[in-house]
Amino acid sequence: MKNRIKTILFVFLMGFIHTVWAQEKQVSGTVTDADDGAPLPGASISVLGTSRGVSSDFDGNFTINVGEDDVLLVSYMGYVSQEIPVAGKSTIAIQLTMEQNALEEVVVVAYGTQKKETVTSSVVEVKSEKLTDVTVPEVATMLQGKVTGVQVLPSNGQPGSSPNIIIRGRSSINSTNSPLWVVDGVIVGNSDPKLNPKDVASMSVLKDASATALYGNRGANGVIIVTTKRGTIGQKPQLTVSLKTAINRFNPGNFEVMDSRQLYDFQESLGNTNPWFDESLLERDFNWLDATTQDGLVTDASASFTSATETHNLLVSGGYYSEEGTVIGSKLDRYTYRTNLDYKITDKLTIKPKLYFVFDRRDNARGGSLYQAYTNLPWDIPFNEDGSVVNANQALGDTWLGRDKSNFFYDRQWNYSDSRSFDLFASFDFEYQLLKNLTFISTNNFRWGNFERYSYTDPRSNGGRANNGSIEDYTYRGLSRFTNQMLKYSNIFNNDHTVNVLAAYEYNDSSTRNVTARSENVVVNGKVQSVGLKPAVADGDASEFAQQSFLVAADYDYKGKYFAKTSLRVDGASAFAPDYRYGEFYSFAAGWNIHKEDFFDSKSINVLKLRASHGAVGNQPGGFGFLSTYDVRFQYAGLIAAKPNRLGTEDLTWEKGIESNFGLDATLFNAIDLTVDYYDKENSGLLFFRRLSDQTGFSGRYQNIGSVTNKGIEVAVSADIVNTDDFGINIGGNISFNRNNVEELPDATDIISGSFIIREGEEFGSFYMRKWLGVNPADGAPVYEVIDEETGESSTTADYNSATLQIAGSANPDFTGGFNTSFWYKNFTLSSNWSFSYGAELYNASRNLFDSDGYYLQYNQMVLPDGWSRWERPGDVATHPKPQPGGYAGSNQTSTRYLEDGSYLRLNNVRLSYDFPAILMENIGISSANIYLSGDNLVTFTKFTGVDPTINDVDNGGATTLGYTSIGYPVPRRFALGLNITF
Repeated sequence: MKNRIKTILFVFLMGFIHTVWAQEKQVSGTVTDADDGAPLPGASISVLGTSRGVSSDFDGNFTINVGEDDVLLVSYMGYVSQEIPVAGKSTIAIQLTMEQNALEEVVVVAYGTQKKETVTSSVVEVKSEKLTDVTVPEVATMLQGKVTGVQVLPSNGQPGSSPNIIIRGRSSINSTNSPLWVVDGVIVGNSDPKLNPKDVASMSVLKDASATALYGNRGANGVIIVTTKRGTIGQKPQLTVSLKTAINRFNPGNFEVMDSRQLYDFQESLGNTNPWFDESLLERDFNWLDATTQDGLVTDASASFTSATETHNLLVSGGYYSEEGTVIGSKLDRYTYRTNLDYKITDKLTIKPKLYFVFDRRDNARGGSLYQAYTNLPWDIPFNEDGSVVNANQALGDTWLGRDKSNFFYDRQWNYSDSRSFDLFASFDFEYQLLKNLTFISTNNFRWGNFERYSYTDPRSNGGRANNGSIEDYTYRGLSRFTNQMLKYSNIFNNDHTVNVLAAYEYNDSSTRNVTARSENVVVNGKVQSVGLKPAVADGDASEFAQQSFLVAADYDYKGKYFAKTSLRVDGASAFAPDYRYGEFYSFAAGWNIHKEDFFDSKSINVLKLRASHGAVGNQPGGFGFLSTYDVRFQYAGLIAAKPNRLGTEDLTWEKGIESNFGLDATLFNAIDLTVDYYDKENSGLLFFRRLSDQTGFSGRYQNIGSVTNKGIEVAVSADIVNTDDFGINIGGNISFNRNNVEELPDATDIISGSFIIREGEEFGSFYMRKWLGVNPADGAPVYEVIDEETGESSTTADYNSATLQIAGSANPDFTGGFNTSFWYKNFTLSSNWSFSYGAELYNASRNLFDSDGYYLQYNQMVLPDGWSRWERPGDVATHPKPQPGGYAGSNQTSTRYLEDGSYLRLNNVRLSYDFPAILMENIGISSANIYLSGDNLVTFTKFTGVDPTINDVDNGGATTLGYTSIGYPVPRRFALGLNITF
């Protein structure tokens, strides 16, 4: 009986298996473009309602096991998905058509997106594939040379340093000249948002007032909108891994100091009579720069996962970036994490939570000093024969000849400092479709920032001798909140009239607090404040800021031919008194697609668009300038007392910028894209801190003064010279001309600050100093210019103090720009990116020390570049006086002697990459793979004799810093090897 049951069960099971196998079969097919028949590799083919699926190969082919009644779902990025019943077919030819919105390129603009053909403002969008050529931990540097009207100026070459960005010239004296950063709709501020470059999908640069007016009092310096990545509906889930390693090389530029022999010959020409000066010095030749610098290792690794369906769109990414600086002791470690999720709960409601954090650790332990590396003499040896470190501060006799008697190798045995920062960004955004054409969009974000710096000075070090060592802690905490509640209406009437309207309320505030504590007389190798026997410093401060805004905008499009846009924003900021708290900012713009007119018939001009815009934007100061402030950190008669600090200005208000822009966009021969813009921008009510007489008891007050204009022309062009399946050549370039002028000042009174002057009718950024005329051939003495105030006649003098202070050039370039090239052959691609600047003067402050005609005998001196010479005998025509002990009175003080041409052409990046064949990768389970070699900052062509002509400190927007550079920490030369893999 049991055997019969077993037999029946076996027969039943075999029949069931046979039935199942009979119902399943193999289907093959090809996925192609419906328009041109081109194969679509990587298309997704899945069985509807199941998890079974495959992807098409490089030729669009696929094979899948299906049942007779199954339905195939075929999808591909940018194409309309299809559902195809199997219905007994064994082969299926699938043709997909492009989605209409894929045919119309969309760019990111203020508070949304817009079809590129209807954009009326000056907006440039750069996609991610154009941004990831350079090896950097931040996103600002990626724009260098790629956008017209945008200067990207490195602040220095330290790991993790952020560059300064100037869009269409400078116009603010005391407020910032930096653009506003907006990330995924959230206003971040005017500083680097600390994003992982691998997370960036695109960056839009908004340059004119029409583009930036919706950001109101923050849009005066331009806006950079960053959109982070998402998944793509129609693509299978992807895991992308990017690995890169690089080497940093110190880049001294054209600046070189003397070795032992060169310095000996120089001192001998001075007639050095010191007893220690003899040829035995030539036995000592220490290269301080080599000992202070190094080849630094860079590691960049990131991984991201994307998945997108009709209901969800997910990005999860993490990154690690580590960079050793080219100056010993400087290092950055950065960790990043991001989650972006768009989840469609219902047909009407979509939630969009985001989470991002970045953790930095910067290490300056046992750091070197570039200043000492250049100033210390090659005759001063920092190490004894037994390898111990020389304490130059206690060196006896002639064993240490440098003036400062400082050997940083000694203190760096014990002293160190480091810092840590943690920034957390969290958003909970959602969209709700109220009606068919009306959507409510809610953006809500908070940012928490924490920064800690620790500095230890050992009791055994020279720096710790006065107070028996010290420990200092600095802590900063900041919280920012942002919310925007927006209604968006979009509709098309009669297929010809497209209308988009938005209205929103926005609020954001921030609060910060910082504390500094220092203790002295510390235990050796102590780590915390409690090991110090003497509390020395306890200091700190706090700040708050709040702003609310109301904004409305509308745009209209008729048949894609004529379009117009207008916006209005009202801002109220806590930085101003109640009666002056609110300001209105507006814009108008219009455009015309001439190529769509019936009368336009040109085979060579494919696109021709004219656009014009006009608008008003603003700029505001930090703090509360309308309030008088007092200093309470002192005592009177044993009691806490207050003394005046800053005088308030009740009628203080924001700077306002009025700008008009006229543009032309054209495409020629379906291969050449051309964009030309002309702009005229005036910034009035400039914020300025005016110093007051000591008799008032106040240091000064903020005032709205004067106006500055910037006018310019921008041209950008790109061309596909060759574009075939196997070979292609693409080139692009941009150039920007900007003219800056101070239009008005109170009572036409000059504002002089250091070596700069702000004067009506002159450029903002004009140098003001004595003019150096060279060397008198008769006696080799310096010669300066004297201008007669009454007649204007010019004469010469050898007396520095008698020379005339005068305007002597400008820190503003005549033009800036960049260009790029790309060549590809089959799977190989060679690309390059360049940037240039021409006509700016740059004051080389380092030469005051190193080119001093004998004034600084106990400092090393620079090697004169080719073409420079020293006067030796009467009749010599030379660039430099004959050196003498003590130099010449005034010869190494501020004058045009050290004002140089700061023009340059720099190769920012060159990259050779190889894409592995798709078929080969699919066989090992990889969707795509790419390997590349690249070099950053490889060569700079410049006449500038300093370290780096691109380094300018413009953090505070002041005219006293742009155009001024000293030794500086140069941007390193970098060589990298990278690999990108997608699964």
